[in-house]
Amino acid sequence: MALYVQKFGGTSVGSVDRIKAVAEKVKGFRDQGHQVVVVVSAMSGETNRLTDMAQALNSDPAPREMDMLLSTGEQVTISLLAMALQQAGVAATSHTGAQVGIHTDSAYTKARIQRIETEDLRADLDAGQVVVVAGFQGVDEDGNITTLGRGGSDTTGVALAAALGADECQIYTDVDGVYTTDPRVCSKAQRLENITVEEMLELSSLGSKILQIRAVEFAGKYNVPLRVLSSFEDGPGTLIVAEADKDEDSMEEPLISGIAFTKNEAKLTLLNTPDVPGVASRILGPIADANIEVDMIVQNVAPAGDYTDFTFTVAKGDYKATKKLLEETVIPGLGGGELRGDDNIAKVSLVGVGMRSHAGVASKMFRVLADENVNIRMVSTSEIKISVVIDEKHMELAVNALHKAFGLDKSDIESE
Repeated sequence: MALYVQKFGGTSVGSVDRIKAVAEKVKGFRDQGHQVVVVVSAMSGETNRLTDMAQALNSDPAPREMDMLLSTGEQVTISLLAMALQQAGVAATSHTGAQVGIHTDSAYTKARIQRIETEDLRADLDAGQVVVVAGFQGVDEDGNITTLGRGGSDTTGVALAAALGADECQIYTDVDGVYTTDPRVCSKAQRLENITVEEMLELSSLGSKILQIRAVEFAGKYNVPLRVLSSFEDGPGTLIVAEADKDEDSMEEPLISGIAFTKNEAKLTLLNTPDVPGVASRILGPIADANIEVDMIVQNVAPAGDYTDFTFTVAKGDYKATKKLLEETVIPGLGGGELRGDDNIAKVSLVGVGMRSHAGVASKMFRVLADENVNIRMVSTSEIKISVVIDEKHMELAVNALHKAFGLDKSDIESE
């Protein structure tokens, strides 16, 4: 008998018929004798509907009240799923985040889990119940309802799996696993049998939307086996494991496990800024104070040595605010400089633990892009990742060319 924590997203529980299908899937595991905890999101579109109503009443609603409002979406789903399970002959009980004992800090709309009480959960499981838990929410030390931010149900599922010592945390989505890249952009993308936590963290941070990054961090920290599966078709999915747990029968790791990309980037360059100690801090300090996150950074030294060009990227949604901040605050503070911006860029990244033991990945990537006449604007690297910024219009061409060049078109891809 195994203990599974299964998380179903909004699309998976988006209608009465889909909730019935989830109940049948859970029943299959229960009939095999397994213990099951189910974590669910609000039904597809419900969070947006509630947010729209709040905005119609108050253009700047209090974060506490937003958490109180948005938490009701999951409460609807847990009760409906518990009813569907009971109708199917499965003993089930539903719990909100507060009832199950998920304690968080008081950062409304983006709370972090501090601890989980498991006594009542274990009692229900030992009594033969399927426990249905509202994802995305918890309670602070004062009893206020908090939410974990969009996608927080993934985090709830992994955190519960860690607290209970579950055999596996299964994340059910509308895709059947983690792919080498987005199949909508590259038709030859292949599902991975497994991938390391480190690789999944990189892919999630670089634009892959399969899993919330905090959930992957939890899985890595507490060594929770994490599997991505489809709600709508049977299959093995993709297992996300610690690198030490990878199949040792494999003779050689593939060089690259996946290609991530995002169009949600904008590039800003300050030309002819003084090349003196502290200039980077004087540029980026006000941006950080405005709570704007900076991604890639490149600083060049001009031939004369007295001036430098400073380039960095931000999220496209922060582009206008950042540009205004540079024009009104930073450039005057530096005593001058020319600002150039571009919000028609894309970032394409290669990810793979095989990079640790193989040289020449960057040169091959650059050669492939050059052969396709794709110009590279910026480059960033880490131990298992290489990212380039290119013109947005070349993104799909670059992804498909790199996917083929690094052997990811093969149908027998397996990241091990």
